[in-house]
Amino acid sequence: MAKGNVTMERTPRGIPVVTDRIEGCRCSGYMIAVNTGSRDESEDIWGLSHLLEHSVFRSTKTRSSFQMSKEIEGAGGELNAFTAKEMTAYHGVTLKETEDVAKSIVADIVCNPLLKQEDIDLEKKIVIQEIGMCENDPSSYIHDLFAETIWRGNELAHNEAGTVKIVEGLTADDLRRYYEDRYTCANLAVFACGDVDPADAMSWAEENLDPMSAGTPNKRTVPEVREGAYRHFVRKEDHCYVGMGFPALSADDPDRTALSMLNAVIGAGSSSRMFQQVREERALVYSVYNYIDQNTDAASMATFFSSTEGNVLEAMEIAGKVYGSILRDGVSKEELDKARNLVKGATIRQMESTEDRLYRLARNTMLTWKPASLEERLAEMDAVTCEDLARAAERVIRNDLLTVTMYGRKVRGMRKFSPAQIEI
Repeated sequence: MAKGNVTMERTPRGIPVVTDRIEGCRCSGYMIAVNTGSRDESEDIWGLSHLLEHSVFRSTKTRSSFQMSKEIEGAGGELNAFTAKEMTAYHGVTLKETEDVAKSIVADIVCNPLLKQEDIDLEKKIVIQEIGMCENDPSSYIHDLFAETIWRGNELAHNEAGTVKIVEGLTADDLRRYYEDRYTCANLAVFACGDVDPADAMSWAEENLDPMSAGTPNKRTVPEVREGAYRHFVRKEDHCYVGMGFPALSADDPDRTALSMLNAVIGAGSSSRMFQQVREERALVYSVYNYIDQNTDAASMATFFSSTEGNVLEAMEIAGKVYGSILRDGVSKEELDKARNLVKGATIRQMESTEDRLYRLARNTMLTWKPASLEERLAEMDAVTCEDLARAAERVIRNDLLTVTMYGRKVRGMRKFSPAQIEI
């Protein structure tokens, strides 16, 4: 594993430029991230960030979408983008010797999109298909439904894609206004990964992004921690998909790393408590796992599984007992060491890909604005103790905050279900 050297500087206009230089790497990746996403949208434009992310690839002042594809593939690279709850990002990864192509196209997309109505109308058709595809994948869609339940009343409840009705009504003027308001120096950040030169990345950012308008940073409302709730979303097909969990910790909380270790003990891998007790010992589900959805000022830790109607309530009850065992019995040193190595191994493997490394550099930096090298992150994991896990568990695993979301048919015996029934 090549050792990286992470640095952060700012352009004269204040735009952060974060680089992870890896000597000898034969690829280079460049990303421009915008500090705006689905949680920064009002109800009437829900899905606009995502539609805009699609639309900027259609045409710029200097390139058509075909020209972009031809150039990046001719450079041995790939061009991509994504929209999340708190950020939208555009990136290109190429061979080291053709990195100027990636830099040129990524800057062109962000700085010079034409946003023509005919282009946007075409992208709407694609986005609407994407919305339908997501809703037809219940194992993924349950995550959106769980977020909608646990963050009800806050913009974090919004999924990234929006709704078909709202997306259909968005216009080129809507996208231009949003672009002019959010794609400004105050909301931009630059990331470079591979055998990159920090000074060159700084010059690239300064030349292309500093001329953009100054703007103001997005203002967000911290979500209120609400009492637990239950919501059932009806799905006609057989099988029930469930998400059950708790509000967790902000990105800068000192117990965040301990919570990630705890999450692994509970439900990461086939030797985890959740997998062993819900699947292996009782055969109630095919798969069961834990997941932390981390945002800057809030997070959730939840268990996700699917089961038949006859098993779903018992599976919830056993999952609750697993959480209760953590509070009563704590975590053994053996469990912690296994979970630590599991998380470290996954982190290291993800860093083998330049594209994945670039994504994680951006994602982790924009959560706290404290970029860390792989070595620093591994050291944080090594420092976690069983006592840290016990403290994190006490703070997060609370019966009164348990939220349960189910996507499936109506289940006999659950008409009056309440999360308070689940004993923790």
